[in-house]
Amino acid sequence: MMGLTRKEKQKKEQKGERKEDCTEQTFKKKTGMTSIVCLFLLVVLLLSGCTPSREKADQKTAIRIGVSLYSAEDTFINNLRSELEECAKSYEQESGIKVTLDIQSAKGNQNTQNNQVERFLSLGCDALVINPVDRTAASAIIDKAMTAGIPTIFFNRQPVEEDMNRWDQLYYVGADAKESAVLEGKIISDQYQKDPASIDRNRDGVVRYVLLEGESSHQDSLIRTEWSIQTLKDAGVPIEKVTGGIANWERSQASALMEQWLEQYPGEIELVISNNDDMALGAIDAIERAGVYGITVVGIDATTAGMEAVRAGKMLGTVSSDKEEYAGAIMKLAIVKALGEEIPSDMELENGKYYWSKQRIFTEK
Repeated sequence: MMGLTRKEKQKKEQKGERKEDCTEQTFKKKTGMTSIVCLFLLVVLLLSGCTPSREKADQKTAIRIGVSLYSAEDTFINNLRSELEECAKSYEQESGIKVTLDIQSAKGNQNTQNNQVERFLSLGCDALVINPVDRTAASAIIDKAMTAGIPTIFFNRQPVEEDMNRWDQLYYVGADAKESAVLEGKIISDQYQKDPASIDRNRDGVVRYVLLEGESSHQDSLIRTEWSIQTLKDAGVPIEKVTGGIANWERSQASALMEQWLEQYPGEIELVISNNDDMALGAIDAIERAGVYGITVVGIDATTAGMEAVRAGKMLGTVSSDKEEYAGAIMKLAIVKALGEEIPSDMELENGKYYWSKQRIFTEK
């Protein structure tokens, strides 16, 4: 093959230069497009990264907790309410996170409480704190909470186990009812062992008692009734029941019952065992009106009025559940769940759901 002429070589070199120019332009064009795409993706990533962060920041600066009480008229529940409010204030001051507590009373009506829960959810509450009106009817509340995906902490009135096991975002805070009852029985047995005549006023070797019970459907009422009496029997205190009745935790109902019993059984009653302090105070009201002396009265809850009665010598003693710890456990669970955080490892939960507040005996001495 013959070699190329000078003219043909020049044409070939010009064609190569044009091809290189075209390649360079194409590269520049592709590089420019790549830069634009990368810039676009960077913006998208930054925006997508910032949005969750802003949402997370919002959650960490303000949370809303809906609280429904079975009744604000219940002294113990009202004391806990005050402690819950104090806990929320303390947490705000320490963390800088605003905590809004929307506290409502169901006034003993389950339908009212169900409506309150719906309202809490519509307002966007981050967690629910519920003191059920009817512990056996908690399923309706649980249905609403599960549908909305809102963690729920029950307290004081324990839903049935079947309901509590329906979801892993359900919790319960309370005081162990059996422990309460055993401690109440111990108050009486300790006093009897020390000075039998201080309980057995007529010194006939038998302590005759009346029993004031809370609601028939409340698990604490049933357990406190059973184990306060069993503790006395186990301690060897010779007891005999005169009568008993349901006063639904209320001072006025207990007062009415006690007034009736004092008339029906004059001189027979030596001891009043009450499922809570309010009913014990109601019994004391009736005893004072009747001008009767020497009847021993015991209660449970260590309400402010109950402890005052103990200090005044009107009640032998009561069982104290640390209300600061009790309310603190409720708020700790509600806050960490509202923030989407893990429950602290130092918070001991039975079966991952139940927190039991510590209790102790409170007497004048």
